[in-house]
Amino acid sequence: MSESETTEIRSGQDIHISRLAGYLAEALPDFKKPLTARQFKGGQSNPTYLLQTPNRLYVLRKKPPGNLLPAAHMIEREYRVMAALKCTDVPVANARLLCEDASIIGTPFYVMEYIDGRIFRDPAIPELRPPERTAIYNTMVDTMATLHSVGWESKGLEGFGKPSGYLARQIKLWTHQYEAAKTHEIKAMNTLIAWLPEHIPMNEMTAIAHGDFRLENLIFAPQDSKVLAVLDWELATLGHPYADLAYNCMIWHLPANTPHLRGLGGLDLPALGIPSEEEYIARYCAGVGLSHIPDYNFYLAFSFFRFAAIAQGIFARFKAGNAAAPNAKQVGLLAAPMADFGWKFITSKTSLYS
Repeated sequence: MSESETTEIRSGQDIHISRLAGYLAEALPDFKKPLTARQFKGGQSNPTYLLQTPNRLYVLRKKPPGNLLPAAHMIEREYRVMAALKCTDVPVANARLLCEDASIIGTPFYVMEYIDGRIFRDPAIPELRPPERTAIYNTMVDTMATLHSVGWESKGLEGFGKPSGYLARQIKLWTHQYEAAKTHEIKAMNTLIAWLPEHIPMNEMTAIAHGDFRLENLIFAPQDSKVLAVLDWELATLGHPYADLAYNCMIWHLPANTPHLRGLGGLDLPALGIPSEEEYIARYCAGVGLSHIPDYNFYLAFSFFRFAAIAQGIFARFKAGNAAAPNAKQVGLLAAPMADFGWKFITSKTSLYS
């Protein structure tokens, strides 16, 4: 997470600096005035800010302004799961406080420690050498396996989600979110909405599911492949680990030139030092004690369906004028092609890695 990835606070996402400074001075023992703030460039959901004081840096995440979709932008859940994972082997930033009082800066927010490290936006990681890329991908999948191995009951997360029926609930949720944000018809989404609930696999499993586990949401150490923190826990819940895995593996199916969502498709992965999807999944299976991933095509289809619903929500926020990032329109327009990808895996005669 680099200071170079910040910009001036965008119009419509201003925060009341003096009021925030007064609140933090009382809530954080190590906080010192004066306070300045800049906004991180990335992120399509919850606006994120770099807070600078004379003695240290903090990061603030808040709900966006305006009318929001039900159950969306739940920064309270982000804070809870990060606090629960702090004493595990899953690397997370230290969440310092949660403020649910919207009168301070206009919406609820939380503050966490600032971590100085590297974030890789392009899955091809062009700035690294092949052995370094191999290490980055191995550490990424190992971190996901570690997360899925955490005993959620022992971490006080019994009420963080229901321990069964995750896929049915998620399909219903994202269907509702998509319909609430729909601005035009997407044929493949209509097909997925009808097909997915009728073909849910029977292999019920429950783990802490991140919901948006991807390379861009990891902070790596400045000089090696160690993961310092997993970011963006907004979609985290008790869920099926295979859904997390398939979502993480979407990049192997996306062309490298996909606008605003680069993939690995068409690249010479061995030359780059990047494992194949099959090798990546095999390492995950070794990490969690599995031999294979049954019904993998379903989880890929579900992942593309869910991303399409998220993209449609981003597009709706762009239309409403309260999008969190400047490229919201372009990302929102990915809803249709992502739905097409999802349907492709359902109609494919080849079962991947099952």
